[in-house]
Amino acid sequence: MSDFHIIGIDHRAPAAPLVDAAAVAEPELPGVLAALKAGGLADGVLLSTCDRLLLATSGDPAAALSALSGLLAERAALAPAEAAAALATQSGDAAVRHLFGIAAALESRVPGEPHVLGQLKEAHRRAAEAGLAGPETEALLQAAYQAAKRVRNETAIAEGPATMAAVAVRVARDIHGDLSRCAGLLLGTGDMGALLAEQLQAAGLSRLSASARVAARGEALARRLGAHFAPWEELDAALAGAEIIVTCAGTGRYTLGVEQVAGALRRRRRRPVFVIDAAVPADADPGIDRLDGAFLYGLDDLERLALEGRAGRQAAADAAWRLVDEAVAAWRRGRDERGAAPLVAAVRARFEAERARLLAERPGLDAAEATRLLVNRLLHRPSEALRGLAGDGQAEALARRLFGVDGDDGWT
Repeated sequence: MSDFHIIGIDHRAPAAPLVDAAAVAEPELPGVLAALKAGGLADGVLLSTCDRLLLATSGDPAAALSALSGLLAERAALAPAEAAAALATQSGDAAVRHLFGIAAALESRVPGEPHVLGQLKEAHRRAAEAGLAGPETEALLQAAYQAAKRVRNETAIAEGPATMAAVAVRVARDIHGDLSRCAGLLLGTGDMGALLAEQLQAAGLSRLSASARVAARGEALARRLGAHFAPWEELDAALAGAEIIVTCAGTGRYTLGVEQVAGALRRRRRRPVFVIDAAVPADADPGIDRLDGAFLYGLDDLERLALEGRAGRQAAADAAWRLVDEAVAAWRRGRDERGAAPLVAAVRARFEAERARLLAERPGLDAAEATRLLVNRLLHRPSEALRGLAGDGQAEALARRLFGVDGDDGWT
């Protein structure tokens, strides 16, 4: 039985900027998957989000690495060797744990954000349609969804993002009053930013624009949110027209600078602007908060207002990871049991053959004599093997476990 592998880059990797450069928008997925399959990939689920680009496979890891490095090289304009060097590979239980953690939103920039599970399910659906989700990968993903459900139902990990979004709405109303008179601007495609934008829309925000450096991603997010797409090249005009700005690019450098916001305030004739920095690391220059008319809040500010300290968040994350680890152990046990099924079937077939042979040779035997002879035949080879392993403590323990013998007391 093949093992499981995850190959790719996420937001914590040194090569994290390549995640955006190689972004695969949802409408592109069928064509990209068809190309990967034509190139030799037999099994794989491709997940491309703001936080990660990865290929999950129960097939040949070398084929998966070749497929993903080729895709990365093409989309990020890299040499093939450079693309391959940027990718990390996890295998076995570590890969299973990572996948379960992704599904449960524990591997996201903001633990507990609700969008990643939907993104994983969509990637799974696309892979299945392309004929790339083999039975082992299919079973593993179903187990990941069950683990994610347990984490959401049995821990408080999902409460943090929802509570922070509610606080953001409250602060927005404190600054601007009726949100139906306000326009919002979403910069970047991070999941926490999308959650905040959705909550602001639900609270009455009159209109929303979305913009991203990778236009295809920005357009896809705008469609999903029912928002207007604002090209990144027209960012200054979009900033000037927004009462609420949510930035969530998370590129590791400031997406929103002091001069940009100062210019927008001048064009707005000093009408206030509420800036929510939903990125990790930060997108907005802290100096923005010193501008008259600018109110900058980061995720830590929202969390503090929600009275959820880091200790509480860490406790929820620890509890969630314990559930994930239980799910990984259960998956491994089930996998091992499935792997043993052919051997169990072969042993049963061997015993049945001996029973049929005995009855054919001695058709007139009564039940007592038949069972005595059958036991002798079935135990002949195991008895010889046990005598050969005499003195091997591990072999003796295994034999006791196999035959249910406990010390001198006979059957357990």
